[in-house]
Amino acid sequence: MKKFYTIKFWILIIISLLVFVFASGIGMGVPILNILSGFVVGWYSAMRTCILYESMGKRLSKILVYGLFCSGITFILMIAIWGRTIPMLFNPLSDFENFGHPFILYDPRLSYIGWLVLMIIISPFLQLMATVFSAFITLKIKLKQKF
Repeated sequence: MKKFYTIKFWILIIISLLVFVFASGIGMGVPILNILSGFVVGWYSAMRTCILYESMGKRLSKILVYGLFCSGITFILMIAIWGRTIPMLFNPLSDFENFGHPFILYDPRLSYIGWLVLMIIISPFLQLMATVFSAFITLKIKLKQKF
C-alpha cells in the first residue's frame, strides 16, 4: 500500500489533469464532480504526507499545495469553459434569458453574472475547502491527536 501513496509527483499531475478534465466533461461544465473529488484529493494527500514527511508543518503545507494545485486546475478549466462567454456582458444584444443558465437572481443579466462568479471563482474555492476538510479529518483519524 505504501507504493500507492509514494507515486512520483509528475504521474500524480497527469492523473489529476485527466481526472479533472473528465469530471468537468461529465458535469457538462458544472464542476460538481470536481468539488466532490476534493474529498478524495484531501484523503490521498493526507495519507501521502503522513508517509513522506515527519513534521506536522511540512505535512500541512504540502496538503495545502496539493489542494491549491487541484483547485488551480479547476479554475483554469472553468476559465476555458465559461470565460469565453464573458464578452456577452458587454454586448447589448445578448440574450441572457435563453442562454441556459438558471435564474438564481431576478434579473437575467444579474443571474448570468452570478452564474459566472459561481462557476469560475466559487467552485474552485469549494474544491479547496473540501480538500482541506477531508485532509483534516484524515489526519485526525490517522494520528489520533487533538488539533
